[in-house]
Order: sequence, then C-alpha cells, then structure tokens
Amino acid sequence: MTILTMIYHLLFAVSFAALWPLLLLIVVLLALAAVLVQNHRVRRRVRQSIASATSTYEMMEKALKIADNDVVLYDIPGGIIRRVRGTLLIKTELKAEDFRKYIHPEDVERVLATVYQVIDGKQKSVEYSYRWDINYGVGEPQWLYIRNNSVAEYVAGKDKPVSIISVLVDETDIHRQQEEEEGLAQRYRKIFEDSIVGLSFYSPEGWLLAANKMMREICHFDSEESDAFFSKMNLFDMAPFNEVLDRYHPNEYLACSLSVVPERKMYIYLEIGVHPIYDEEGKLVYLSVAARDISEERRLYMQAKKNDQEIQKINESIQLYEKELRYMMETCGLQAWRITLDRDVIEFYSGLSTVQRQFTLKQLQSIFYNQEDEFVRALDDPAKAIAKPLSYMGRMHPRVTQRDVEPQWVQINSIPEYDSQGNLKGAFGVWRNIHQLMEKQEQLKRETERANDSGRMKSVFLANMTHEIRTPLNAIVGFSDVLPLLSTPEERQEMIRLIMDNCDMLLRLVNDIQDAASLDNCGSVEIRPAEIDFSKFFDELCEQLQQRLREPTVVFIKENPYPTYMAMIDEMRIRQVYTNFVTNAVKYTHQGHIKVGYRKEWREENGESREGLYLYCEDTGDGVPKEMQDKLFERFFKLNDYIQGTGLGLSICKAIAHACHGSIGMESEGQGHGSTFWMWIPCVEMKK
Repeated sequence: MTILTMIYHLLFAVSFAALWPLLLLIVVLLALAAVLVQNHRVRRRVRQSIASATSTYEMMEKALKIADNDVVLYDIPGGIIRRVRGTLLIKTELKAEDFRKYIHPEDVERVLATVYQVIDGKQKSVEYSYRWDINYGVGEPQWLYIRNNSVAEYVAGKDKPVSIISVLVDETDIHRQQEEEEGLAQRYRKIFEDSIVGLSFYSPEGWLLAANKMMREICHFDSEESDAFFSKMNLFDMAPFNEVLDRYHPNEYLACSLSVVPERKMYIYLEIGVHPIYDEEGKLVYLSVAARDISEERRLYMQAKKNDQEIQKINESIQLYEKELRYMMETCGLQAWRITLDRDVIEFYSGLSTVQRQFTLKQLQSIFYNQEDEFVRALDDPAKAIAKPLSYMGRMHPRVTQRDVEPQWVQINSIPEYDSQGNLKGAFGVWRNIHQLMEKQEQLKRETERANDSGRMKSVFLANMTHEIRTPLNAIVGFSDVLPLLSTPEERQEMIRLIMDNCDMLLRLVNDIQDAASLDNCGSVEIRPAEIDFSKFFDELCEQLQQRLREPTVVFIKENPYPTYMAMIDEMRIRQVYTNFVTNAVKYTHQGHIKVGYRKEWREENGESREGLYLYCEDTGDGVPKEMQDKLFERFFKLNDYIQGTGLGLSICKAIAHACHGSIGMESEGQGHGSTFWMWIPCVEMKK
C-alpha cells in the first residue's frame, strides 16, 4: 500500500479538521524525502559522468603516449595554435600566420585549402600530409614529413567549429625508407634500361611484359613505351622460338642467326638467348630474352675477310708485277758491253754504239766487288770464261757508272761471238743496274711480310676482341639473370659486385681499344697535366688497386715515401699506367706480394740533370723469359695467350711515357723470378 493510499484511508477514518495539521506535516515530509532522493540520483549520475570522463581522458592520454604522437589545438577565433602535447612545436603557442611559414612552399596552398574546408564547416574531419621545417626558418631547412589528422570541435548553437584538434604523426623515417627503396628500384631499372644488351621479359604464357631501351631499338618499337605488334605476338608463336621452345617446359636457348621481322622492318643478325626464371617452388614466373645486335661485328668480320682476299690479290699482283718487271729488265738493255780479245779491251756502250767506259781485260776482274765469286775468279782466263753464254748477277764498283758512290747490283748477260772461221773473237751482252730492283725486292719482301702479318694480326685481334668483349658481357648477362633468384642481401651484394667487376673490365677493354685507335689516328696520346697532391692521389689509387687482388696468398704492399707531393701531372694517364701494371701483376702472381710505389729520382738527359717521378710495380709472380722481354711493350703481344687480355695495355703505357717525355721498362731475372715494371716521367715538385 502506498503512502497516498494510507493518507486517503486516514482522512476517511478521522475527522478532516482534527487531522489537518498532521496531514500538512506528512505532505512536507514526503516532499522533502522526494527532494533528497532526487539529489542522491543527480549526485550519483554526476559522479558516474566524472568517472567516465576521467577514464576516457586517461585512456586517450595513454593511447597518445603509446603512439608517441603530437597534439595541437587550433583556436580559430583567436588565430592561435596551442601545443597540447609533444615536441614539434617549440613554443606553447604559435600564431596561425607564423605556423604556415614553416610549411614547405609547395605544400602551403594544399594545406590551407584543406584547413579552410574544416573552418567553413564543409568537413568534420580531414587527413592530409605536408613537410614541416623543424629548424623554424633558422639556417638550412630540415624538412619532416608530417601526417595530420584533424577533427573540428563545435559548441551548441553554432554551425561552424570554434577549434580544430590535430594529431601529428612524424612519418619522416617512412618517407626516407620509401625514397631509399625507390632509389634502389630506380638503380635496378637504370641497369636494366641502359644495358648495352637488349633485354625483355615475358610472362610464362609468352606475352611481353617489359623491354629495355636497347631491345626497343633492336625491335623497332612503335614508341618508347610499347609496341602493338610485339605486345600482341606470343613468344612461342614467333620464329625461331616456335620451333625450339617447349611452351609448357621451356629450356635455355642460345643462338646466333639472321632475324627477319617484316612487320617491324627488322633485318639484322642477332645473338639471342632465352632464359626461363623459376621461383623457389620450381614454378615458371618469367621468361627473359637477351639479344645483341651483331650486325656490325659480322660486317667487320666480312670486311676483314674481304680485306684478306684483297691482300691476297695484292700479293698476287705484286708477284705478277715483279715477274713482268724482271722480264722487262731482262729484255730492255740499259747498257751494252763488248769484249774484243784481239784488242784486249772491254767496252761499255750507252745505247749500242757510243762507248762510255772501257777497261783492259786485265782490269776486268777489278771492276767486280766480290773477288771471291766463282765467275770473277774465272775471269783469270777471259777467253775461257766467255766461250759460252753466261748470265751473272753481282755487284760492281761505282767507277763503272761514275754516278754512284756505293757498289751497285748488276745483272750481266752475254753470248760469245765467233768469226767466219769459227774462232772466238769476243763476247757481246748487256748489263743492267738492278740495284734499285734488288732494294725494291727486299722492301717488297718486307712489305709483303708486314702485310701478311698485318692481316694475321687483324684476324687475331678481331677474334681476340670478340672473345674479350664477350667474356664480361656473358658474365654481366648471366649474373643479371641470376640476380632476381637470390634470396639473401649478401648473395645479391656479391652478385652485384661481380657484375660491377665485369663492367669495369669491359670499360677498361673499351678504353684500351679507344687509346689504340687514338694512337693510330694521332700518333700519340693526349696529356692533360693538372696540379694535384700526388701522395694523396697515390693513397686513393692504391685502395682501388688492392681490390683487384683475389689470391689470399698474395700481399699488397704500398710504398708512399712522402706525406705530401704537389705536382703537375695527368692524373688519368698515371692511373691508367698503374692499373695496367697491377692488372698484369695480379694475372701472373699467385703467391708472395705485389708492391706498388714511387719516389723522386734525378736523371741525366742530353747532358742535363732533370727531376722526375719513378713509378714502379714489383711482383713475385711468374717473371718474364729473357727472350720475350724486348717484345713486352709491342702492340698485341701477350706473354700467355690463355690469360685474358688484349695485348694493348703495355703498348699504351709506353705511348703515355713517350708523350710525357719519359721512359718505361721492366726488370726480371727470368721466368719464375718475378718482375718489376717501371716508368719515369719528368716532374718537378711544386712548393706550397
């Protein structure tokens, strides 16, 4: 029963007038009780709200601390940005117009446009990124990449926010990592794109995925990006792949042939290689195709072959010309002579009638240079010597012609003359000065040998160059194919190092060929001296040269006698000389040491003492046989044909030494005793 019901019954039980004071008291007590109950409920709700707000605040504070984020509040009416927590804002408060000064100029317009959307009430929350100068305009800017999450704060009765609360996240490390990864990816793309070999990748089904610049040039793509024909043509449907590749289990393929694609006006000779790439589970993921345009190489080969044929024709023509010339000299008398026995005289004619010179028969022997010749000794009895036709070639003293100062080669032909009774009365013949012909024959012989040697050297050089260039190229292509299959950074780094070593080898080979071509065209190398600290340059050079050692049993020794040495030299050429010296030493040294050094050295030249630098490389390698030491600095000479090299390096070093007005040489006790290669160039130390 409720209190009101009880009061109702009580009113009916007693008289109304007698219970009025009691009734009034009860009503007052009930009202007071109701107020107390209501106050208790309100206080309890307030405490719960405060506890809930405190808990929420503590949770948010802990979350911000865990995330290590900065929080700022933008007071829109006051135009003030306040730091709530964090360290990005040095000051507790910062004016809005000052805040925007430290945003990167390229980001200011975008950031302001985004913030104004929140200020205007168009967006409740926004997220954007910008670059922030942590140095606040002092000195060089130091940009941090900031991600901003902003939420608008409203008050009742207003449709636009009064403040913006922003959580700032520093993503600088993430951006730097992304930039590094992108830079690494760009480097790999550049290696792929700038390769001197045409490279392309196909899907396992045979559709074109990517092709580098060289491949696009070889295949005459429509544009720098793609090609309609090759994009629609399946690899397994193109010749010759449709005949040699298994569509479902493709194998390695390497060929060299004429490639003809009429749709792309291709008519070139290519060296083509197909390499299937599998993942760790043995699933085919890519097909790589490498192509190298060997049309120029083939043209050079055909040209060399044609040159050889022309040289052979020239040699045959020379031989024919020599034969015809000899016949003409035999049939065209340059001077006639006659022996008359009864007059005891030999007469030389110009033409057939005019006597130019004459000697007695006793003087006949004296006009010949070689007195021991069988024909000359037979002239002791002239009648017996000329009694039969003869042909003699020898040398005569200059007094026969009076125009020469040295003995001349002559050819003598004669037939005996008889009178009507058959008695020998003398002989008649012609003598020919074949001195020039003999010299021409010797010269022709030398030139023929040199032409033959030149042809052989060109053929050997072409074959050697093809091999030398192909070796690093094959390594680069092979290691590049293997590179995507490697799983660990160490393996990739080692593979990249091998690729770079072969690139360096290829670059040095091309440089040697260019220098050799420069020697052929200009006769000497160009020297460009510049002022450098040779001691510092030598230390840096030795650090690079030491990397060429691969044998753990070989020690690299550096001898730098001076802390500093200022000089005017061609840094590139000196580096080239040292590199050739050390490269040869590494090839032939398998234990012991390779020592590289230099020193000041004075030398006497033309009666004058000159200061210079003595550069040397000493090794304990195989040494050089005595009989081969004179040929070491000749072009194309190789001590061992089975060791990689072009035979150009030392000849280029010799040309550099001569261009510097210096000298070059080597010292070796013989095979098995090591060797020392040196170069001396005039150089005066410059005082600071």
